[in-house]
Formats: sequence, structure tokens, C-alpha cells
Amino acid sequence: MLKQLQNHLTENLVFHGKKKLLLAVSGGIDSMVMLHLFQSLQYEITIAHCNFQLRDTESFNDENFIRTYADEHQIPAFITHFDTKTFADDYKLSIQVAARELRYNWFNELVQSHKFDYVLTAHHADDNLETFLINLSRGTGVSGLTGIPQQNQSIIRPLLIFSRNEIEAYAKANKIEWREDSSNASDNYLRNKIRHKLVPVLKELNAEFLKAFQKTQNYLRESHDLAEDASIMVYQQVAQEANDEIHFNLKKLRQLPNYRSYLYQWLVEFGFTAWDDIYNLADSQSGKQIFSPSHRLVKNREYFILSPLSKLDKNDKFDIDQNVKGVNFPINLTLCKTTHISQPSNSVIFVDEAKLKFPLLLRRWKEGDSFKPAGMNGQSKKVSKFFKDERMSVIEKENVWLLCSGEQIVWIVGIRQDERFKSTEITKQIIQIALYP
Repeated sequence: MLKQLQNHLTENLVFHGKKKLLLAVSGGIDSMVMLHLFQSLQYEITIAHCNFQLRDTESFNDENFIRTYADEHQIPAFITHFDTKTFADDYKLSIQVAARELRYNWFNELVQSHKFDYVLTAHHADDNLETFLINLSRGTGVSGLTGIPQQNQSIIRPLLIFSRNEIEAYAKANKIEWREDSSNASDNYLRNKIRHKLVPVLKELNAEFLKAFQKTQNYLRESHDLAEDASIMVYQQVAQEANDEIHFNLKKLRQLPNYRSYLYQWLVEFGFTAWDDIYNLADSQSGKQIFSPSHRLVKNREYFILSPLSKLDKNDKFDIDQNVKGVNFPINLTLCKTTHISQPSNSVIFVDEAKLKFPLLLRRWKEGDSFKPAGMNGQSKKVSKFFKDERMSVIEKENVWLLCSGEQIVWIVGIRQDERFKSTEITKQIIQIALYP
């Protein structure tokens, strides 16, 4: 087992040269075997142990077991306590998800602060099978069937090539002590039900089931890689990135026989789950939106527009005092007095200071707003109608800022100035206001 792991590390996980490793050690058989193996391979190792305080004195006995082992073998150790139940309640998470969040966040902090090359966890082949079956029972795409990755950034799972039986045989042969987690005997958790009831039946049907599963999962990973390659090629044909937005050309999308699969591949990483609603969005009216916790997808005529949710509230307002020469939040503006009027543009306007009431106000537009667009002979127009005529998307409209003097709009920033505030050659006090990236 030791030689097999060593070959696996150098051939598949690129463990060349000296590495500084943080080992996640619970005290269970799998983590203690991993610890023994890496001690034998003489890597520079440090132990990380989490006490989730979920099993009363048993949790603290596990902690003391790890402390004693680390002291006896002179291995540095980080040990932390989590109030897992409170965290789960506060964030409305299951105990398992809460523990995972706490654990990996802490690992990441240790990696950053102590410059570890990798964090090693002791997941093995049976864990991978159980994860596959859990995802299968809940419904998942191909990515959910590829199982636990051997490497995910700085997280490495070196024991995935070994079964639980192989790990147990190694532990007994090398007289390795470990702690039994009493919660593993309970069928209160889905994973334990699968481990105790479903997996034994599958292995009874086929004594080599675990090896057959590993082979099948390799095929699934290859299929998933092919799908990812295809999605990248198609993405380049139908998507355009602009600032924080991605625009998907619906006309080109509809020409693809499996465009829904591509949408899933592109959007799943942004937290979307309402897939039927997303697929129906293509035939919905312009302006309809689907939200994820961090992003939204908007149907805008013949495009889908993906954008992050704004961190600013639509009711936010910002004052600009008379002597201010520039602002950099929520947008970047410069204000300076000038005696020369050049050709105004979308990003630069010239206004008559005498007509302004300070402080000026930056705010979002609202229903009922109207202004007199420059170039329209002083005719008043609803801002909403102006947006419609300009064929602006929902997202574009929501990102607009108005520069106002009192209740009057001076400038739909970056789009159109109000005729009433324009300066002329006879204007004595001219202010140039410019928008910059």
C-alpha cells in the first residue's frame, strides 16, 4: 500500500520535491492510516484536527487522542473547536453541511497563514461510491456523478484509490490505533443508510463492484471533460463578455440541438437551480428575470444577460457639494470649472453653474421621472419612455445613475444631458462634468 501510494503521488498528483503538508486528522481509521503513510514517506507534515462538539465527551476524547499522538511523534498540530450546532442553526444548514463549511474555511485560513502546499483529507474509494449514490438519489448532472475529485485547488485526497477494506487491513497489519466514531453506526444520516444497507447489497451482487464502479467513474470523468471542451468552444461562439455581464445570443443558442445542456454547463457555477424556469425563459417576454443567490439572468429581446446582483440599494442617494472636484463612489465623476466648451459627449457634459442647486444628488431613476433630453427642442419626456426608445435592457436601466439639481435631472449619467442645464458661449460660469471608468 505504501509503494502504491508513493507511485500514485508522483505520477498522478505531482508530488515532486519537498512539500509542506497539512493533514486533516479526525482520529478515525482512514485519517490515522493516512497519517502513518505520510510519516513513513517522510514528508513535512502538520496535523489539523477539528472538534465539532457534536458527540459530548467522545469529541473531546478524540481531541485528546490526537494531542497525545502528535506529542509522542513530535508532529506539529493545529486543533480548533467549533460550535457546529449554533452555526448550522444561524445559517439554516444541515449539521453535515455546516461542519464541512467550518472545516474547509479553517483549512483555507491555515494554508494562507502558514504557507502549506496542500491540505490532505482521508476520503477513500468507498466514500466516493457513497457520494455517487447520494447524488444519484437526489438527481444530478454528469458532474455530480464524477464523485469526489482527487484534487481541488490545494485540497488533495490521496487515499481515493484505496477501499475501506484495504485501509483496515493496512491498519491492522501495522498495529495502528484509531478512534471509532459512534455516529457512524447510526442510520439517521443518508450516507450511513447507503453505507449500511445499499452498498452491501451491491457488493453481494458483484464481489468486484467497487473496482467496476471506479472504472465507470473514470469513463464518466472523460465524458464530462469532453462536454466541458465542447461547452468552451460553443461559449466562444454565442457569448460576449462586457464588464461584469455575459450576453448570450439566443438566435445562435436556439440553433444548437442541445442548447439547454450548454446553458446548464455555463450557469450552474453561478448558483442557479430553477432549470425549468431558465429553459422556459428563452420563450418568455423581454424583461423576465431568474435569480440565483449571487446573479440574475434576464431575457432581453434576443439575448440572455447574466449579471451579478447589485450591492447598492435602489434607494441609495449620494450628495455632491459645491466645492467637490471629483467623486469615486458610486461612480467616478470629475467636476471642474472651465471657460471653454468643447463638443459634449455621452461621457462629458458642460453645465451652467448658475442654474444648479447644491448639493447635487446622485440617485437611481424611479417611475414618474421626466427630463428634457438635449437635442429635442425642450420637449419633456418620461425617463422610462426614453429608456424604451433607447432599447435599454432591464440591467442597463437598473445600472443608470441620475445627476440631479433639486428635483430636476441634470444628466442621465453617461447617456443624455438635460437641455435646461446646458451651458452656452455666453454662460459665465461653466462646469465640465465627466464620467470616467
